[in-house]
Amino acid sequence: MHAAVVVFPGSNCDLDAYYVLKDLLGIETTLLWYRERDLSEYDLILLPGGFAYGDYLRAGAIARFAPVVQALPEYIEKQRGLVLGICNGFQVLTEAGLLPGALAPNINRRFICKSVKLRVENAYTPFTQLCREGELLELPIAHGEGRYIASEETIERLKRNRQILFRYYEENPNGSLESIAGIMDETGTVFGMMPHPERNCERLLGLGEGLKIFQALAQALTPGPSPVITHGRGVAQAG
Repeated sequence: MHAAVVVFPGSNCDLDAYYVLKDLLGIETTLLWYRERDLSEYDLILLPGGFAYGDYLRAGAIARFAPVVQALPEYIEKQRGLVLGICNGFQVLTEAGLLPGALAPNINRRFICKSVKLRVENAYTPFTQLCREGELLELPIAHGEGRYIASEETIERLKRNRQILFRYYEENPNGSLESIAGIMDETGTVFGMMPHPERNCERLLGLGEGLKIFQALAQALTPGPSPVITHGRGVAQAG
């Protein structure tokens, strides 16, 4: 398995994701500059959090034109691997039309930085297969434009196709429709979420619950049984 973490001008969670994939999970991982177009050697493309191009105009609105993002449709069409967008990465995926809907300014018009509870809505995907349906995870959020919006028709289609993977539980911090925190596309290979799993992958930072998402990806993309993953600083083991 070979993963790529895209680096845009303004990315600030790229090294966090790189650390989780390479150092915690032992996956061959490359920091991929945004000008690259050849994605053929990668099994996972991760668009990290941050402020790509300063989030000028709108979050993700300029990054959608980056060569690496322009190369994603062909990558997805040929089903070379999986695509994960976290926070700003989710915003880029919606701006590029690779996920439906859009991320609008938070309903309170303020930047929100806190931990929130998420409910797993679909545990039968490559991104959530190590979770239980209905399970609660606590992950950090840090965004000013995280309110998921979409047409009524799109929301109904997401619900019907079980493309909503995470919902905010108890509190909807940004006013997202249907309390949506993360969705995948109809192919089941592209996933975007606003919370930051990479910021809670070790017990030093919480309960390490975010690691389940990365472990699930590793299991989905690695032939054969997934090994039990341990770490000296208290990383949760694979289920």
